[in-house]
Amino acid sequence: MQKPVKRIGEILVAKGFINEAQLASGLLEQKINNVFLGEILIKRGWLTERRLQEALSEQFGIPLVNIKDQRVDLELARTFASSLVVDQKCFPLSKGDNSITIAIVNPLNAQAMSEAEEAARPLEVNFVLVPEEDFQELLKKYRMQISQNILKMLKKDKQ
Repeated sequence: MQKPVKRIGEILVAKGFINEAQLASGLLEQKINNVFLGEILIKRGWLTERRLQEALSEQFGIPLVNIKDQRVDLELARTFASSLVVDQKCFPLSKGDNSITIAIVNPLNAQAMSEAEEAARPLEVNFVLVPEEDFQELLKKYRMQISQNILKMLKKDKQ
């Protein structure tokens, strides 16, 4: 992950997603409550999650993708700890010869990204950014597949 060059607030203003007054107000609340600026702006209705994701994508140089348009290897996710997938929100999407693509929701979660890189070794990890809503949809499919596999195993045991 590359180091951010611009602050998120500067990017949001430059893109016209928020104005200077909204940024100043959000930054003030951030100092008081120690909450991510993006969360504050979304909570106040000044910013959509999609626009925040666009700005984070630019800030961190991580592509923003629409996973609804991509083939996702749900079996691949089963090779990773469920805590990484569910709790840390790092979902392996596809695997190549030397690399793996992992979807994340929050590029500020350095611990989750580090754990994903560790779990993927020796493969090179390519992170992509996805909106929370899309990630939750992916998790539903993942949980459904796990449930189906458990049911199959239980039926086998009965036979």
